[in-house]
Amino acid sequence: MADFLLLMHDDAVEPIREADWNTYLDALGASGALLGGSAVGGGACVRRAGPVPEISRRIVGYVKVRAADLDAARARVPGNPVYEAGGTVEVRELPRSR
Repeated sequence: MADFLLLMHDDAVEPIREADWNTYLDALGASGALLGGSAVGGGACVRRAGPVPEISRRIVGYVKVRAADLDAARARVPGNPVYEAGGTVEVRELPRSR
């Protein structure tokens, strides 16, 4: 099993209700796949030297899930309110370094 981030972009074309999130997160929790998640607020980029880029405003939240592989993680996306509202959900593996 591996851990994955489902990164929600701010490009949903339909409104999203809080109840949609509750339904989705409850289903992930019941399946045992949910490891956490949150909206993502403002922040800052830091860099030791050189020009500092602006933060990415495209990513507005994340859900962390456990799945057997990338395909299994992608299978956790349907039902995600951003996805269901026509928006983008980026699926990224969190490799274990130790």
